[in-house]
Amino acid sequence: MVDAVERLVNLALFLAAARGPVSAEQVRAEVIGYPEGQDEAAFLRMFERDKDELRGLGLAIEATPDGRYRLDAERTFVSGLDLAPEDEAALRAAAVVLLDDPSFPFAGDLRYALAKVSGIADLDVPAAAHLADEHPEAQGETAATLAASAAACKRVTFVYTNTAGRSAPHTVEPYGLFLNAGRWYLVGRDTVRQEERVYAVARMEDITPNTARPRSTDFERPVDFDVSEYIGLPFQYGPGELFDAVVKFAPSVTWRAPALTGGAGELRPEGDDLCWHVTARDAARLARWVIAHGPGLAIESPPEAVDLARSGLAGVADAHA
Repeated sequence: MVDAVERLVNLALFLAAARGPVSAEQVRAEVIGYPEGQDEAAFLRMFERDKDELRGLGLAIEATPDGRYRLDAERTFVSGLDLAPEDEAALRAAAVVLLDDPSFPFAGDLRYALAKVSGIADLDVPAAAHLADEHPEAQGETAATLAASAAACKRVTFVYTNTAGRSAPHTVEPYGLFLNAGRWYLVGRDTVRQEERVYAVARMEDITPNTARPRSTDFERPVDFDVSEYIGLPFQYGPGELFDAVVKFAPSVTWRAPALTGGAGELRPEGDDLCWHVTARDAARLARWVIAHGPGLAIESPPEAVDLARSGLAGVADAHA
């Protein structure tokens, strides 16, 4: 069965190859992906949606006075772009990795862009890298759905399981997504709690975009919204209350501090050591983060995180005798 992305690619290629305007009936008969036996009204609705989708991706599809359709190549495809061999090789290398990655949610958009820029449409070289390291295919599909809802400013509902294992339904106005430490995250406004929140895509189930009034928007994204402002460290996500933490860098590893902290919190010299004052929500994740990036790092506060780090290190020592 042909999926929606493949049908859209087939339609785009059909229109690009046509020597003149084509009718809806020609599309229905010759483009692979439109279901056989589909009644005319259902086909026309699907065809209209597909045209709108392709136009949104930058393809200039025009209707002729006699009710047929043509692709304006001059307005659609990049002209006069001559890539050097090393630039095209770099483009292909990056594209191979992303198109082979099931956690990359914008594969369709990338294929259209590659076709418009350099005629690269099919890259069948396998790649091993994944953007998301936890359920990459599920994250990719979900992120693509959420990205489409964010672009159209349509609400989504889903069941979310927090780090404490509690599940609850949420209705959210999706503002944007970001990728961090192998996970996709959604930033949006929870309509029940009336506040902006960050949700891990891997913890979502039963995602349902609002399909009512598809040509209208459900909300307005704040004009000053910047998704990068929500990118944090692993221990800064979760349902817990914010607390202040202090992590000490020994003199031998202070050179690593700027890269590890990523600009979050504040680094303060205290004697021979460098102390990092940062906010957190999850003491266990903070302890795991410090252990993973040690030696030379130690939690100074809060006491709960100190105890968790000590017990974690003791467990590692016991396991390795």
